[in-house]
Amino acid sequence: MRFNKLDLNLLVVLNALLTECNISRAAEKIYLSQSATSSALARLRDYFNDELLVSSGRQLVLTPRAKELVEPVREVLMRIDSTIATQPQFDPATETRTFTILVSDYTMAVLVPPLLEALYRQAPGVRVSLRHQYDRQPADVLEQGDADFLVIPSQYLAKEHPSAVLFEEDYLCVTWEGHSRIQDKLTFDDYLSCGHVIPTFASANPLPTLDGWFIESYDVKRRVEVTAPTMTGLPSLVVGTDRIATVHRRIALRAQEALPIRVWEPPPRIPRLVQSLQWHRHRNNDPAIRWLRDLFVDVARGV
Repeated sequence: MRFNKLDLNLLVVLNALLTECNISRAAEKIYLSQSATSSALARLRDYFNDELLVSSGRQLVLTPRAKELVEPVREVLMRIDSTIATQPQFDPATETRTFTILVSDYTMAVLVPPLLEALYRQAPGVRVSLRHQYDRQPADVLEQGDADFLVIPSQYLAKEHPSAVLFEEDYLCVTWEGHSRIQDKLTFDDYLSCGHVIPTFASANPLPTLDGWFIESYDVKRRVEVTAPTMTGLPSLVVGTDRIATVHRRIALRAQEALPIRVWEPPPRIPRLVQSLQWHRHRNNDPAIRWLRDLFVDVARGV
């Protein structure tokens, strides 16, 4: 189909190229061969009378014209997907749609199991693709249409997209039960004197961490001795040491059932975590998105 002499199928290729800045990755994303994607790029260059992507060393970079096209092309495709391509009705009992959800390991441990159980009962044909949320900024994932839902703390929500509160969480400190110094009470001085085990997540644009908040609030820095790419695994990493970890309450209490650890109320006051669900504004009227949103909220009440 053509509109003003532009083959509209090329918009999908253009969006992939503008997002990936790499012909091979773009081809893989839209299930085309590399030669077909290169051919489509040539046609796009001819239509826009612009190179769109040019070599810079070993990389391809966007031309100024291509940068201007990023948001409009993405917006057009999202609107098509959320209006024309969306089914007007959703029957969970017969649906076979796949939902992509970005989650943390904390969400995987606390919320995902009861959600999958509810889905299995109510929508047995629905498939779920769970993806790690730390690879990119959450808002970018929504804007690029690479996920149906994000499950993230409320402070990281994108203002331009709708969201719903799921549940609240607070923190506990965890130490080995054989800790040589902390026996009856955890003081603020104890907290600072211990080596800390903290989560770190590889990302080109990492989200703020508890450490950043801690420094701003108390003008002190924790002595970090161990970093790990997980929150749920931190309690096991203090066992046999005089280190301490600060983790979500639900994670700490579950770990206490299986590990030789003790849990403590943190001596510094730490704001409660508000875990939220977010989806793209153009999918707000998608009946499938609305149904799964409501199921999320319902399941979260039990958490």
